[in-house]
Amino acid sequence: MSSEKLPGQGVTRPVAATSRTIRFIMVGGFLGAGKTTTLARLARQYMAAGHTVGIVTNDQATDLVDTNSLRSQGFDVGEVAGACFCCHFNELIATLGQLDDSRAPSIVLAEPVGSCTDLVATVVQPLKQLYSARFSIAPYSVLLKPSHGLKVLRGEGSGFSPKAAYILEKQLEEADAVLINRADELSGEQMQELVSLVQKKVPGTPVLRVSAKTGEGFDGFCEFLEQEGIFGRKVLDIDYDIYAEGEAELGWLNTSLTIRSDQPVALDTFLLGVIEKLKRSLGEKGAETAHLKAIGLWEGFFGVANLTSSDGPAELSLPSRCAVQEAEVVVNARVAIDPEHLQELVISSLQAVADELGVQVTLRQTQSFRPGRPNPTHRLATTV
Repeated sequence: MSSEKLPGQGVTRPVAATSRTIRFIMVGGFLGAGKTTTLARLARQYMAAGHTVGIVTNDQATDLVDTNSLRSQGFDVGEVAGACFCCHFNELIATLGQLDDSRAPSIVLAEPVGSCTDLVATVVQPLKQLYSARFSIAPYSVLLKPSHGLKVLRGEGSGFSPKAAYILEKQLEEADAVLINRADELSGEQMQELVSLVQKKVPGTPVLRVSAKTGEGFDGFCEFLEQEGIFGRKVLDIDYDIYAEGEAELGWLNTSLTIRSDQPVALDTFLLGVIEKLKRSLGEKGAETAHLKAIGLWEGFFGVANLTSSDGPAELSLPSRCAVQEAEVVVNARVAIDPEHLQELVISSLQAVADELGVQVTLRQTQSFRPGRPNPTHRLATTV
């Protein structure tokens, strides 16, 4: 693919060799809402229907569990690391170009950072206005995690400050559809309350009930994504000071390490043990978890353990069912706590579980920080 410079924009635009367009499907939602599981299920459904699919993940740092998990499942994945899509828009375009060069996908699925909002003005509209010949933009859907969603929409204490809750509410406001995830885990009464609260918050926005884990509601979700029309036009009235302070409340940590043992050790036991230990340690500090994820990789096998809220269970979401003497492990943590304290707790939890299982831990890289103020490459309030 060749490229050209857009006048006055400082942006490189891919120039299509053919008239083929790529369907761009972005699925947003707060941290731990289930975006990665949703994209994996969507990708499998589209591939079964004969489409070639690419996926783009996004994070404020490198060593992302989601990228490793999706690649281990056999998907073609590009990653935009170091900032959100809106602040690294040019990198997003470059990554889309790389996917196009390697696989020529008919569909690209994009997962933005879970603490980001205002994506219609900073991602959807720039794509529509600058790259309309290259991409066909699907309706923008936002996943809602019931555990935090109910608390925030009821006006109860969610474990996060009102400024962090502000981000979740703004995500709902700009959505073309709100997807209530984990429908299989909710009672009829809980689901009805959540639907009513969402409809009160964002009147007129379609509300779909889905389960990324079981596939419930995904046929209807795919039908919705096929629609053409007036979508991706809800440009927010947003206070970037509140938005930035809400993001900065979260301690952000990505760490990668190698584990070794003289005797085979159950990889899943190590991963789940780390998440459970972290849950207890963070609970003792009163630190609300947005999400914790750990992936272990060994010779084609992989396992994933995660926690999506402080009052939820630690889960082995993708078991490896293998015993290893060596494996690569990546841990991601997004928690309402000082990042230095978060790093101490993660490392101590890793070491405690390693000692219990007779495993040696070698840390390779750790990044812990608070996200900086969002500074979008573009913010287009005039909609297409």
